[in-house]
Amino acid sequence: MREIAAAFSHLNLIVRDMNATVAFYQRLGLTIQTSPDGAHSSADLPGGMQIEWDTAEFAAIWDSSSRGPVAGGSVICFAVSARTDVDDLYARLIAAGYRGHQRPYDACWGSRFAIIDDPDGMAVGLMSPQEDEHKYWPPRQAPSADADG
Repeated sequence: MREIAAAFSHLNLIVRDMNATVAFYQRLGLTIQTSPDGAHSSADLPGGMQIEWDTAEFAAIWDSSSRGPVAGGSVICFAVSARTDVDDLYARLIAAGYRGHQRPYDACWGSRFAIIDDPDGMAVGLMSPQEDEHKYWPPRQAPSADADG
């Protein structure tokens, strides 16, 4: 079985008020890009890292195990090099006894994406590179998490 390397890539925070959040982080000096609908914002950080913010309503679309329209959630994301790596690494982690949070699927932004809970219940995202041929809009509800954990 080949080793799959996952590299920490970004932090995703779920927020109540996107405008207030963007204003706060802009005051800290970040240059922020916001989606036309205002549901998603992001900023590039030094060293190639990224911070992202999503409204709770948008998070509920890409995370079928979302706690709904409540803020304060976060997803620590790790990038893998290929779409199949998301499925493979998710399966390996489930087999090792970790709890599946969001099973792998093709997300609207063009990545293969999944979420697994760490031992303390923190959401950890697994994401492939974005590919234009896999992007779609409007977003569709993510498939429910499997009964795998």
